[in-house]
Amino acid sequence: TCPQCHRSASLDQRGLRGFQRNRLLETIVQRYQQGRAAAAAAKCQLCDRSPAEPAAVLCEQCEVLYCSSCQLRCHPARGPFAKHRLVPPPGQPGAPGGDGKGAGGGRKAPTCAEHDLENYSMYCVSCRSPVCFQCLEEGRHSKHDVKALGAVWKQHKAQLSQALNGVSDKAKEAKEFLVQLKNLLQQIQENGLDYEACLVAQCDALVDALTRQKAKLLTKVTKEREHKLKVVWDQINHCTLKLRQSTGLMEYCLEVIKENDPSGFLQISDALIKRVQVSQEQWVKGALEPKVSAEFDLTLDSEPLLQSIHQLDFIQMKFPVTVPPVPLLQLEKCCTRNNSVTLAWRMPPLSHNPVEGYILELDDGDGGQFREVYVGKETLCTIDGLHFNSTYNARVKAFNSSGVGPYSKTVILQTSDVAWFTFDPSSAHRDIVLSNDNQTATCNSYDDRVVLGTAAFSKGVHYWELHVDRYDNHPDPAFGIARINVVKDMMLGKDDKAWAMYVDNNRSWFMHCNSHTNRTEGGVSKGATVGVLLDLNKHNLTFYINGQQQGPLAFENIEGVFMPALSLNRNVQVSLLQFS
Repeated sequence: TCPQCHRSASLDQRGLRGFQRNRLLETIVQRYQQGRAAAAAAKCQLCDRSPAEPAAVLCEQCEVLYCSSCQLRCHPARGPFAKHRLVPPPGQPGAPGGDGKGAGGGRKAPTCAEHDLENYSMYCVSCRSPVCFQCLEEGRHSKHDVKALGAVWKQHKAQLSQALNGVSDKAKEAKEFLVQLKNLLQQIQENGLDYEACLVAQCDALVDALTRQKAKLLTKVTKEREHKLKVVWDQINHCTLKLRQSTGLMEYCLEVIKENDPSGFLQISDALIKRVQVSQEQWVKGALEPKVSAEFDLTLDSEPLLQSIHQLDFIQMKFPVTVPPVPLLQLEKCCTRNNSVTLAWRMPPLSHNPVEGYILELDDGDGGQFREVYVGKETLCTIDGLHFNSTYNARVKAFNSSGVGPYSKTVILQTSDVAWFTFDPSSAHRDIVLSNDNQTATCNSYDDRVVLGTAAFSKGVHYWELHVDRYDNHPDPAFGIARINVVKDMMLGKDDKAWAMYVDNNRSWFMHCNSHTNRTEGGVSKGATVGVLLDLNKHNLTFYINGQQQGPLAFENIEGVFMPALSLNRNVQVSLLQFS
């Protein structure tokens, strides 16, 4: 039984050769081997080195293989070679014949396994295998349901393509799910560290509280001990004094009793007897008993606390939903660049209340009222188009179904004093080619394409210069400003989102909404410098070529947020020189 198609087959006199061959897999293997051999054999045909470098491209018009260095030296993408089509060499992905019509496309049509001289022409639906005409006439397929081989082939290809679409969708979902899981891993790691830190802090707080209580209890024990010692010492001193007095009286009385003079004895006996009686009365009942005991009547009941410590554990329960707590601004991730600010925040650890989104507020940069600039679920936000040399205050709050939580602390962010920007690859037309750290722009197309700068201006006076590095065949590059949603597949200034000056080698024109005005003599060539002066305080725009102003004020009454803009085709290359 075949492990792939689960069909049973019996061996005949041909042995293993009698099994149905997987011709499709054979073809794929053969095409792969031929492609590797062709790729290994594809060498540059113009290299002076020995051995020659591997070929990087094939010119379909010249029919010559070039390595990278020889292609730049001998076949530049300009002049008469500009319209030549360069493709990968044979055997590499994207090369001609890579779809099976090249090296493997001319292979011999497979013949029937039972009739070597017959090609497959039909498909037996019952046996699910291709058959030839002779199989239908003589063999076991004569009474089976058969269809044209080409029709079934197209039908099955369509079914496979449709099934692949479903698999492709699932693969896309799986990739997104993997990204989600990886983000979940990072979030679990971060939350785990936060919870560990919080747990250590809580346990340290318990230990600190126990230490403070321990100090209080020790103070009580010390006071009780000092009190008992004082009482005993006082009793010792008092008893010692009484004992000394009684001992002296007893010794005196013994000396008196030894005397043999009756008259002398009787003279003092009455007084002496009274002194002895008084001394005896001083030893009242309890005088010879300690006033305090050696035992301390202090018992520490620690059993409930020990039981609570042993029962100390995490609780897992659903808390009543209330408004979210105060978000924590991540100051190490908050920053400014030019006239844009980036803010990041997170919720505090052990926060049980769900968060549905955040509201970020920013003032006007001049101490004015706050306004909402972002509402969403992200915890990182960049706001563009702010004023240069301004101080902004920002704050954020979270919300859920129960309401809006309190504001975070206010963070103060200072925008740059002077604008600094490059060309923006993320918003440029796909035909735009950027280099030199995105400070040099050209194009792959003969049509004009637009590229914007990375800075946005809404206030102040700004000036920048551009250097014409290359200028071939008298194109019409356009320089100016535009809004973010400007149309990028035509000359700058043809729509209502851009204000520009376009220029050839002799003259220049101002253009907005496809309206051409102020024709001025003086064009550009290789090495020329074009200046753009945007005064948003006076709301006007002025252009310069090699330091000379082109006509009067180009445009007036300009208000809003604008970005430096440029349109050009493949005959022009422009670089940013300076900005202020």
